[in-house]
Amino acid sequence: ARAILANIEKVIDGKPEAAEAALVVFLAEGHLLIEDVPGVGKTVLAKALARSVSCSVRRIQFTPDLLPSDITGVSVYNQADREFEFKPGAVFANIVIGDEINRASPKTQSALLEAMEERQVTVDGTTYELGSPFTVVATQNPYEMEGTYALPEAQRDRFMARISMGYPSPVAELEMVQGRDTSNPFDGLEPVASIEDAQSMIAAARSTFVSPAVEQYAVNITQATRVDSELRLGASPRATLQLVRAAKARAAVQGRDFVLPDDIDALVPVVLPHRLIPMRGVVGAEDVVQRIVAETPVPAGAVQPS
Repeated sequence: ARAILANIEKVIDGKPEAAEAALVVFLAEGHLLIEDVPGVGKTVLAKALARSVSCSVRRIQFTPDLLPSDITGVSVYNQADREFEFKPGAVFANIVIGDEINRASPKTQSALLEAMEERQVTVDGTTYELGSPFTVVATQNPYEMEGTYALPEAQRDRFMARISMGYPSPVAELEMVQGRDTSNPFDGLEPVASIEDAQSMIAAARSTFVSPAVEQYAVNITQATRVDSELRLGASPRATLQLVRAAKARAAVQGRDFVLPDDIDALVPVVLPHRLIPMRGVVGAEDVVQRIVAETPVPAGAVQPS
């Protein structure tokens, strides 16, 4: 995990939190949504993660004229064999980079729903299993920008986490200008983990211990979003499952074999807000989530395995 993070940080200057979030989502077998203004490194982060692991990678550039079959695949009639032959689409890869996902039509966006949740694709009545690991790393621009389509609630809920890159610090931006004027940082970026390494890391993250007290803590937070007066739509049960799964991966990345309440606290701001819909007049879900976490009692029981 440290080797992958160090590899990502070779091309992402001054954003260790974003690099760790991307790795945590990958090891938790989730999907990552990176939302921010153009030019701050969203696609660079996705490509850096993909380049750091020796596995299959496909990139999809979402545009208004992109078709669902471009993503899932299409059946083509083979005249020699006199039968239809399935041509896999771009979704058949271990890491799928969806660039500017909210520039495609809602019909095309929905082509990813089955793949992201069930890790399979159904075309012309036939179901095709996707490989393991499978992660979608999608980027999108803020909704108020021209030419964007807001992701529907069902699509947002399938993303384990949503992060923002933010602008780099003046020091990091100066280093970027000085270092990338004559060279491409991806030229020397080599994989530091094989697909077998990734599968072992995923298995280790999945086996991380979570005490009943910490599980109840996660449930209490998501339950609170469903009854909060400032939220019209609270977190789904899928959100609870993914919050705990991401906490296990974060603990493993940090070298622990058990989850702390701090892992839940650190991940709530990236796992929950994009799934919530505030009441009219409420500025944003992030502040509501922060208040809910502050009001939820932290478990006092044992969190380590006995």
